[in-house]
Amino acid sequence: MKGIIFNLLEDVVIDAHGEAAWDQLLADSGLDGAYTSLGSYPDADLDKLVAAASELRGTDPDEIVRWYGREALPLLAKRYPDFFTPHESTRPFLLTLNDIIHPEIRKIYPGAQAPQFDFDASEPQVLRMGYESTRGLCAFGEGLIEGAADHYGEQVHLTQPVCVRNGDPKCVFEITFSS
Repeated sequence: MKGIIFNLLEDVVIDAHGEAAWDQLLADSGLDGAYTSLGSYPDADLDKLVAAASELRGTDPDEIVRWYGREALPLLAKRYPDFFTPHESTRPFLLTLNDIIHPEIRKIYPGAQAPQFDFDASEPQVLRMGYESTRGLCAFGEGLIEGAADHYGEQVHLTQPVCVRNGDPKCVFEITFSS
């Protein structure tokens, strides 16, 4: 996993809870926290940080990861405004993930293993996104989608009727946009 993921987590934890909270997560997870954005680190490091946060907060790990995704999105919008400014709403932004955003991410962060999405955009108020990733961070994806809706000032209703954790071959997000 690329270090940028850990850098973002550090930023959102410090923004929300202060540097002492980040230091506590590192101590509780047994990690040193020396992550460079271009470096590659074991996925298990993120799992350890999430487990420590979950224990500390008494919250389900998926809720921690969803919160992280939602809080990370504004930081991504600041760092990479060119991904966001061409769009006026969440739906067209999401539809660029495979063709524009993730190829650019792979250029910026060589070796990055971004998830793959497929889309069913046949209904104007509903977008179904298939999510395939070896990491199974569907809660992070949910958080990023919610964060994107916040970014564009929209309300969305998000469900996940299909999930690899239930034995399905991929996850599917169903996003309903309020008008």
